[in-house]
Amino acid sequence: IIVSLLSCVALAQTPAAVPTPVAPATPAVPASEKPESADEKKATVDAIEVTGKNTATDVRRNSTASKIVITREDIQQYGDSNVADVMRRLPGVTQSGRPGRGAPPAMRGMGGGMTQILIDGQRIPPGFSLDQLSPEQVDRIEILRAPTAETGARAIAGTINVVLREPIRKTDNDLQIGVTEDNGVYPLRGSFSRNDTFGANGTWTLTVNGDLGARKDESTSETEHIDLSSGAITRQEFGANVSDNLTKSLFVNARAQWRLGQGEQLGVMVFSGANQPHNTWVSTLNQTIGTRPAQYATRNGSFDGRFAPSRVNFNLNKKWDNETRYELRGGVGHFEGKARLLTRDTLSDGTAGLFSTTNTDTRDDSWNFSGKITHGFGEGKHSFVAGAEIEGVDRAQTSVTLNDGVRQLVDLGEEFDAATRRIALYAQDEWEISTNWSANLGVRYETIQTSSKSNENDVTNTSRVLTPLGHLVWRFDAPRRDQLRLSLTQSYRSPNIDQILARPWLNTAFPVPGANTITTPDRAGNPTLRPERANGIDLAYEMYFKSGGNVSVNLFRRNIRDLIRNVSALETVSWATSPRYVSRPQNLGDAVSQGVEFDAKFSLTEFMEGGIPLNFRLNGAVFDSKVKEIPGPNNRISEQPKWTANIGGDYRFRGTPISTGATLAFTPGGTIQQTDVTAQTVNFKRVLDAYLLYTLDPQTKLRLSASNLTPAPTITENTTVTSTEQITSLSNAKNYRVLTLRLEMKF
Repeated sequence: IIVSLLSCVALAQTPAAVPTPVAPATPAVPASEKPESADEKKATVDAIEVTGKNTATDVRRNSTASKIVITREDIQQYGDSNVADVMRRLPGVTQSGRPGRGAPPAMRGMGGGMTQILIDGQRIPPGFSLDQLSPEQVDRIEILRAPTAETGARAIAGTINVVLREPIRKTDNDLQIGVTEDNGVYPLRGSFSRNDTFGANGTWTLTVNGDLGARKDESTSETEHIDLSSGAITRQEFGANVSDNLTKSLFVNARAQWRLGQGEQLGVMVFSGANQPHNTWVSTLNQTIGTRPAQYATRNGSFDGRFAPSRVNFNLNKKWDNETRYELRGGVGHFEGKARLLTRDTLSDGTAGLFSTTNTDTRDDSWNFSGKITHGFGEGKHSFVAGAEIEGVDRAQTSVTLNDGVRQLVDLGEEFDAATRRIALYAQDEWEISTNWSANLGVRYETIQTSSKSNENDVTNTSRVLTPLGHLVWRFDAPRRDQLRLSLTQSYRSPNIDQILARPWLNTAFPVPGANTITTPDRAGNPTLRPERANGIDLAYEMYFKSGGNVSVNLFRRNIRDLIRNVSALETVSWATSPRYVSRPQNLGDAVSQGVEFDAKFSLTEFMEGGIPLNFRLNGAVFDSKVKEIPGPNNRISEQPKWTANIGGDYRFRGTPISTGATLAFTPGGTIQQTDVTAQTVNFKRVLDAYLLYTLDPQTKLRLSASNLTPAPTITENTTVTSTEQITSLSNAKNYRVLTLRLEMKF
């Protein structure tokens, strides 16, 4: 159609023909032998394939399962140093702890690993975290509120899928260099990426990220022990901590793709990196009340590590026939880590206290393979997908702890091995029932086996989960663009290796072989843990605007069984002569989490003709949860606030090379009863981020980013009530404004 229209336009613009003399007649030539004239050659055109790229709004609206897409432009707007920092501004995503200090993302405020994190549709490999990934490496981020059979059911709260950049058929270089001011220190960061081609069908991209990080943190604490019978303070301590954190890191990501045919390709991705943190701190402890001496007056500590993750992945997409295609994926990974922790205590009278060192060497080898087959019919309105996945992780770890030169946990051994094997089978049917109705039905079966070996004993934990999943979309009649979504799902979370391994970690506040306290427990795993399971329902109303904006309201509920939470209890242990408090993960019982989520993205020009081109982003949620085995009234899911809210906007000044934007996020404070004897209270958190972008020319930009513009301290209060006393610990951690200036160049 486009070629025909262009031809008509060309004919209309052609001048009228001028009469020419008639040429002498020439002998007739058979058509098969007649040479092609110049005009005929011009008239012969190659077929032109016109393709369109769906916008993020199109992908969200057309997806049968609820999916929010965050584009590359949105990811890079605020100049974040890593993907973990990007997460706190995403709809429905929260981060606990201090702003900008790299806490794991949690959907719907549900912490404890209930959010599934994927990279290119695969779970994050061992030794890798989102703060090792630069925003420059990311093409988009997908937020899935309910699981599907294809993406996996280990997603009680939801799934965040980080999709990395693919090579493009264009020679392109991208260089970014930035300097940051963070509490008087100036970390440097740089990134370089290149896209290029090789041969007629090959493309490749290479990204290198370097970081000379620096950070300085300060905090204070106050601890009181109150005797319940008399009300008297029996122990009071004031602490202060100053830490200096230095990091050197280099990460390289390369990807190559070969086009094998129409809609067919082979891809290879290589990731490798090195991270070397060096952290030092000085802690002071002043005991004003109490007969039992404090464990130290001054503690000097240091942590040095060398961590090197690497991975190679491949994917093959091929057509079986015109209706059927298959995809194969696989990868191998390796992680090596060496860590040394040292603490040296000095008592109040100036004499030496405990000197403790722990050296840990860890090696993880992982592999995975998956295949799926997709069959389409009904003129592309119906597709069936079936697949299988298998993966394994093998860990070998050596850990040596010396207290004043004496080896600890000798009987348990200093070397132990652990392994995880996972097998999954799934089938999914997705079809457009009519113009108004779409459905996605699937079922997934997974079995996960975790085993460990040590001098003490060998442990094996196996879990098997069958999860049916269903999604339904009803689209209103045209020309309206609204729609309703309904999802009925089952999901689960399996225990990780660290939660299952029984090997203890000793708390040096009260060293063995003596007793410790309930607030200073040792830590150990629980080999008998069962996976958490949840039945879920999601109901959403979505409205889409002509300009690409949208508004949605989503109601959700999760009924959870076998909720996992750490519980401290007094145990008779092999590593001490006196009973010790040990914190272990336990299956507490049933819980429920529910809430209402709202998000919107639109421009003022959508509602005001000729209005200011100001783009708005709004999202908020109200949450409620209850853990039935814990007494109320604050027996909520770990880390879940009662509500959250984010408001942001972007504006480009007309006729100038300047654009700017800001986001203000609110997370209320509150108390969560963690066990029947412990509770935690956090204060209100407000985070303001902003950026200013100056476009020097089409290839060069200067970006000024400000994070946490109105810093306020993070205050956390932990309260433990036993049969005889109440122990209250109040910590006050300073927060800081962070400024970053970054030069972005394309050439």
